[in-house]
Amino acid sequence: MRTAVLSIVDELRRLKKTGVESVYVSEGTIQALRSFVDSPSDAAKKEAETAIASIPEKIRSAKGVEFDSLLKDQSKAAPFSQAESKDSGLPSPPQFVLPEGSKRERWEALREIVLGCPTCNEHVRSGYKIVFGVGNIDADILFCGEAPGADEEEQGEPFVGKAGQLLNKMIQAMGLQREQVYIGNIMNWRPELPSRIGNRPPTSEEMAFCLPYLKAQVEVVQPKLIVALGATAAKGLLGSNAFRSLREVKGQWQDFAGTPVLPTYHPSYLLRNNTNRDKRAAWEDFLKVMERAEIPISDRQRNFFL
Repeated sequence: MRTAVLSIVDELRRLKKTGVESVYVSEGTIQALRSFVDSPSDAAKKEAETAIASIPEKIRSAKGVEFDSLLKDQSKAAPFSQAESKDSGLPSPPQFVLPEGSKRERWEALREIVLGCPTCNEHVRSGYKIVFGVGNIDADILFCGEAPGADEEEQGEPFVGKAGQLLNKMIQAMGLQREQVYIGNIMNWRPELPSRIGNRPPTSEEMAFCLPYLKAQVEVVQPKLIVALGATAAKGLLGSNAFRSLREVKGQWQDFAGTPVLPTYHPSYLLRNNTNRDKRAAWEDFLKVMERAEIPISDRQRNFFL
C-alpha cells in the first residue's frame, strides 16, 4: 500500500511540473492519501499532504461524471509547437516521407515507421505495445481518440476496452461494422503512470509529437470525414487553444488538414453518464456523420434514444 501511494505522490509531482492542471483522482485514491495523513509516520504524513495539496481544490474527489466539465474549464494552453516538445523532453515532431506505391503499401510503410519510432518505443511500457490505427484503409469515416488505455497497449489496437466495445455498438447502430471504418488515436503510446491502474490525458507536447503520424494516416486513408472522440482528441486535431469547452464545438463541423472533423463525446463519457439525454446528444452527431458520409438513415435510426 505504501509503495502504491508513494507512486501516486511521485506522479502528481511529475504532472504538476509538466504543467498539467487537471487530473481525475478517484475517491479511493484520495482516501488512500488521507490515510497516510493520519499515519503516525511524519514522513508519510508529509508526503501525503504534499500530494493532496498538488491536486487543485475543484478537482479533489471529483466524481467521474463531474470531471469532464471540470476539465473543460482548464486555462487555455498555447498552440502545439516544436518548442513545447523540446521543453517537455520530447524531440521535435517526426519528419518522414512515405514511399510511392499503392495505398496498402504506403499504409504498411507508415505502420513500420511508427512501430520503429525510437521515441514511441522509449515511452511504451516494457512488455506492452505501440498502438497504431486499424480498419479499412478505404474507409469513408475515421474515428479518432486521444490515446491508448491499458487494454489497448496490451493488444496493440485502439478502442478494444469498454469504451471500444461501446464504440463498436454505436458503429453497428449506423449500419456498419468496425471493419468498415478506420479507428486510430493521436497518441501511439499510453501516457505514462506509475502503474497500470487509471489513465491520464496526454499533454499537448505528447500529442504534438505524435500528430504527424495521425496526419499521415489521414493522408493515406483519405476518409470523407473524421469523428473526434472527446475534448482531448478534438484539441489534438484542432489546436489546444481552439476552444475551452467541448460544448463549443460538439456537433459542429471543423477542419483538420482539409478533412472535415466532427467533435463529439468520447464513449467513456457516455459510460460514465449513462442517460438517454447524453446518448441522444451523441447519436445526433452520428446522424450528422451518416448524412455527410451519404449513409442511408431509417426512421428507426432517427428516433434512437428519444
